[in-house]
Amino acid sequence: MRVIYCLIGVVAFVLGTIGAFLPVLPTVPFYLLATWCFAKGSERLRLWLNAKPLYQKHMAPFYNKEGLTIKQKVTMMSITTILMLFAFFLMGNVMVAQIILVLAWLFHVFYFIFRIKTRSQPTI
Repeated sequence: MRVIYCLIGVVAFVLGTIGAFLPVLPTVPFYLLATWCFAKGSERLRLWLNAKPLYQKHMAPFYNKEGLTIKQKVTMMSITTILMLFAFFLMGNVMVAQIILVLAWLFHVFYFIFRIKTRSQPTI
């Protein structure tokens, strides 16, 4: 069972890392899944993931309920919005896909504004 957890964790980590650059894949849920799977499968893999810069920058403050700075929120929301706009226009006449993308974007905006705490300064 530990091997299965580790394999799922690796796949989730890869998808989360891809999601840091693509608007269609979310980073946070995949990193949360990877953390959970690594914790179940291997302490060494969990520590490895927690040491990664992407995890430290995006997940650690979220996971520890510290929140994100305004700059982090604006940066993440801007990049996501630009990439989602690009994807929106590439979808052309696929109205259902465009509607789903707009709904995902709205969820993203509301989640960042109302569910993720805003901190005044970065934690050290």
